[in-house]
Amino acid sequence: MDEKTASGAHEIQRHGLSRSRTLIIASAAGLSVANIYYSQPLLDEIASDLGISSAVIGLIVMLTQVGYGLGLIFIVPIGDLTDRRKLIIAQGLLLTTALVIVATAGAKTMLLAGMASVGLLAVLVQVLVAQAAALSTPSQRGKVVGTVTSGVVAGILSARAFAGTVADLGGWRAVYMTSALATLAMVGVLIFVLPRHSVERSSEPYIHAVLSVRDMFSRNPILLFRGILALLIFASFSTLWTALVLPLSTPPFSYSHTQIGLFGLIGLAGAVGATFAGRLADRGYNAWTTGISLAILLASWGLIALLPYSTPMLLMGIFLLDLAVQAVHVSNLSIIVAVNPQKSGRLIGGYMVFYSAGSAIGAIAATATYARFGWAGVSILGATFSGIAFAVWIASRLSAVLNRPSDAVEPSRK
Repeated sequence: MDEKTASGAHEIQRHGLSRSRTLIIASAAGLSVANIYYSQPLLDEIASDLGISSAVIGLIVMLTQVGYGLGLIFIVPIGDLTDRRKLIIAQGLLLTTALVIVATAGAKTMLLAGMASVGLLAVLVQVLVAQAAALSTPSQRGKVVGTVTSGVVAGILSARAFAGTVADLGGWRAVYMTSALATLAMVGVLIFVLPRHSVERSSEPYIHAVLSVRDMFSRNPILLFRGILALLIFASFSTLWTALVLPLSTPPFSYSHTQIGLFGLIGLAGAVGATFAGRLADRGYNAWTTGISLAILLASWGLIALLPYSTPMLLMGIFLLDLAVQAVHVSNLSIIVAVNPQKSGRLIGGYMVFYSAGSAIGAIAATATYARFGWAGVSILGATFSGIAFAVWIASRLSAVLNRPSDAVEPSRK
């Protein structure tokens, strides 16, 4: 068994990840990240079941996100110091346990502790992305990262629809118990799919690895530039998906949570964008893929603003927004991982902190803006985030032209 596994590891080192292994890792990543979003359409039902007030129930979402942020900082860098395969398996088993705790919670304290643990351990998705990047060859890295990211997109956007449907059939606890069983099965598959590596354990102290993330992003213009883009595009993304439920759940639409969740399936176009952007990245078109995608993102808000008048235009806007956001996201990841593949774990973790910050800013700003200015205000807000991102990209290209070749913030590629 060890000899066979070692042979498989050497094969991967020579030829990179096969399509089947890549798809399995992508599916595992999507399943992991979905756990963060299951609660959003279930808050009312959870509050009613456990007798939690509406003022407190928001802590479920907040603690899940706080746990996820802490995991990005303190767990993801461990993958650069130890056997990432063992870390993935351990995280998967612990995530299964946390999901069971949530599904069986009989009191508010137990539920909140379980949700925080789910968020903390759901950073498994970023460890899987780093592992996929590390196992791929340089020539296929963009394609592999794009495919795995498409799995992440599918997990995020289908989570709400899945949760709403399962909850309608068996209650909110069935959602988390089903996910626990699926996560356990996923771990079993990954045990056989991920190769055993006989790599030497890094001698770098853990605390140094954690603290080094800040220095890497502050000293490297490419990393900082891509992190800023991530903050802005996911602020735009979060603006849409946080505020969308507000007009759709009231007259004249009055859609149910399940129906609103189905809107997320339109965003699965982002999975197509992620894969396509990854292939372009492998061919050296990162910079222009980013610029064109940012222009599409800005234009999408013109269609999204038509929600009160045309649902088809809204759907087209959602399609374009998700396509653009994920294309930029994969371009970002391809460049960031290429900076130092040996430290891909902490690089991705640091990058995702920008992602989380942007998501939080977009969510907070969107609800406040809608309460005061309605959907027109939300559309202007989303377009503003997108416009700033596009302006930052234009500035970077001008800088690259004026300071070529040594001081450009982007690699001098097509």
